[in-house]
Amino acid sequence: MNHSEQRKKLRALMAGSKCLSPASVFDPLSARVAEAVGFEIGMLAGSVASNTTLAAPDLIVLTLTEFAGQIRRIMRVSKLSLIVDADHGYGNALNVMRTVQELEHAGVSALSIEDTVLPTPFGQAEGKESLTSIEEGVGKLRAAVAARSDPSLIIAGRTSALKVEGVEGAVARAKAYAATGVDAIFIVGLEKIEQIDAIHSAIKLPIIVGSAPASLKREDLAARGARILLQGHQPVAAAVKALHETYTHLYNGGAPADLKPKLASPQEMERLVDGESYKKWQREYLR
Repeated sequence: MNHSEQRKKLRALMAGSKCLSPASVFDPLSARVAEAVGFEIGMLAGSVASNTTLAAPDLIVLTLTEFAGQIRRIMRVSKLSLIVDADHGYGNALNVMRTVQELEHAGVSALSIEDTVLPTPFGQAEGKESLTSIEEGVGKLRAAVAARSDPSLIIAGRTSALKVEGVEGAVARAKAYAATGVDAIFIVGLEKIEQIDAIHSAIKLPIIVGSAPASLKREDLAARGARILLQGHQPVAAAVKALHETYTHLYNGGAPADLKPKLASPQEMERLVDGESYKKWQREYLR
């Protein structure tokens, strides 16, 4: 499938003046629900993919093949412009090239490659992060840019330097990464408006913000070059809670009918799974 139009739409949004938040999606059905609500941009994080594909924590145990497969299933049915967190690119710069090729083929509109040392090295304290050298980060991003086939695919250089090296380190990395030809800089660990001020002053690229305190409004971030603000992954947690409550009710002998107010209607489910198209195909090809 050709996903260039979705990529071009995201590029146009990134070139605008607003800061938007994507829907955190995790499978084809959640992507359909997000579209039904009105979202144009989706986000599949590596952590969410690991949680929902393997029921495992975000420790880089998910493989590229598994990640690309889930993306492919989502994009087979979705018109969302999908942003994905490709972690460290699953290895060195050559692995990054393979990652870009696979995820582009799977249908993503944007992907980020980060400079965190992953998986967690032996002996590193729990909860502590370490970064690759700037030179390695630059090499990976140059390789990522060279590997894409569709020029409309957005590649973002992601840095955790704010948390590890402070503002000065984050600015140095943002400038170095911007020079590789990437389309955006993805920052995590933002806590103060002065931090994004410093990064925005140093680069001309759009900024993706991994998270921000509630005190920092989207309008404030937009004025400082931020075009995407992630808001966490509440939908998957909400789905888990709903499943737990439903299973508990049924396991304890509750009547299925009691759940009706909490359930999507049969008509809504039919729309989400494109039932009318399948009925049409059944009439045309099974008779």
